[in-house]
Amino acid sequence: MTALSRRRLLQASAGAVPAIALGARPASAGVAAPLTTGVVPSALAGFDKAMTTFITERDISCAQLAVAKNGKILLARGYGYYSKPGAPIVRVQPTSLFRIASLSKSLTAAAIVRLAQDGKVSLGAKVASLLGLSTTADPRLANVTLWRLLQHLGGWDRDVSKDALWIDPTISASLDVPLPIDHADIIKYVTAKKLDFDPGTKYVYSNYGYMLAGRVIEKVSGLSYESYVRQKLLAPAGITRPRLGRSLRSEAVSTEVTYESKLTNKSVVDQSGAVVPFPYGGFNMPNQDANGGWLASAVDMVKWGFVFDAAGPVLNSTSISRTFAKPETGVTAGGSWYGLGWNVRNNNAGGLNTWHTGSMPGTFSFLARVQNGVSYCAIFNRREETGTPDFDSIDPILGAAIGTVKTWPTTDLAPRYF
Repeated sequence: MTALSRRRLLQASAGAVPAIALGARPASAGVAAPLTTGVVPSALAGFDKAMTTFITERDISCAQLAVAKNGKILLARGYGYYSKPGAPIVRVQPTSLFRIASLSKSLTAAAIVRLAQDGKVSLGAKVASLLGLSTTADPRLANVTLWRLLQHLGGWDRDVSKDALWIDPTISASLDVPLPIDHADIIKYVTAKKLDFDPGTKYVYSNYGYMLAGRVIEKVSGLSYESYVRQKLLAPAGITRPRLGRSLRSEAVSTEVTYESKLTNKSVVDQSGAVVPFPYGGFNMPNQDANGGWLASAVDMVKWGFVFDAAGPVLNSTSISRTFAKPETGVTAGGSWYGLGWNVRNNNAGGLNTWHTGSMPGTFSFLARVQNGVSYCAIFNRREETGTPDFDSIDPILGAAIGTVKTWPTTDLAPRYF
C-alpha cells in the first residue's frame, strides 16, 4: 500500500475523507480490507482517536494498542494491514506479533529475579565468576554484580561505536571470524577491552549488559534463555504467544507483521556483503535475544505487566520490590531511576509509575503502568527516522488520553485473547 493510500484511509476513519469507505483500500488498489480490528469501548474512544492521529502523522502501516485497568484488559486494537510475498493481505489483529525491542528487558530482568527467588543465584553474585569471564583486561569487571548489570551500572558506555550488539562487522574483523557472529564472539570482543567507568558509579544504558544476563539465565537454569522465560515466567502468567524473533523476512512467523524503514545496511547475517533493508538482515535478531529479541503483541505485554501488580505464581512480593528498588546511583533530579528492566518514578498518588520504550530499525514500542491501576502498550512497525515526527511523544499522548475517560468500562477482554 502506498503512503498516500494509508494516510487517506486513516483520515477516512476519522471522518476527514468520506469519499473512501471506512476501513477499505481505494478501489484502484484492487483489494479491500478493514483498517482496524479488535474492541474499543466508547468510553475509551479517546485512546483510539489519539492512536489514529499518531499513526496518520507518521504514516505507520501496522500498529497495536492495548489498555487495561486493575488487571482487566479493556481495549485491544489492531491498526492497518500488511502483505508478504505471495500471500494475501493480512489485517493487523490485537494478537499479531511485533518485534518489541527493549521491552524484552523486563522479561530478562524478571528471569534473573525469579532465579534468585528460587534460590538458584544471588543478585549480588559476580557476573564474571558466573560466566567464567577473564578479568585480565580490566580487573574492575570482577565488581559487576547482577544488580549492577540489570540496573545499567556495569561500566559499559553506549555510543554508536561501543554498543556491541550493533557493530557486528567490527567484531568480525577484530576477531577474524566470519559473519554472522554469535554471543560468544561478542563477549570475547568486549571482555578483552577495558570498562568505560567503575561499576556502580554511573548509569549508562547497556544492551550488552542485558545480553550477558541472558547467558547467566542459561548457565544457572540449564535451559535455553527462551525456554526459561516461556516456561517459568510467561506460561504461569497465561501468556503463550511471545517468542524470540528471527532476522529475515523469510523466517518470520505466520502471525508476525512486516517492518518498515528507509534505512539499509550491509547484511550481518551472512558473508554476502549485500545491501539489505535494515530490519531484515541489517542486524542479527538472535544475538539481540535478552536485550531486545522478543516478539509479542500489545495485549501480551499489558498482561505481562499484571505480574508486577501483586504477588502471584511468577514473582513474590520480595521479587517485585527488588524489581523496582532504587539503585545505588543513577536517580535523576526528577526522582526517576532504572530498576530491573523498568524505568521507575514515584507518582503523585503515592505509588510508582513504571515504563519502558523499545526501538530498533522497523520497530517502536512503549509499555507503561501508571497510577490508578491503568496500563497501556503501543507497538508500531517503524520508528522515528529523518523527516518523521518523533515517536517518544506516544508517552504523553496516551497519558493524556486517560483524562478523556469519564467512566471506565468493566468488561475484561482477556478471555477473548488468551
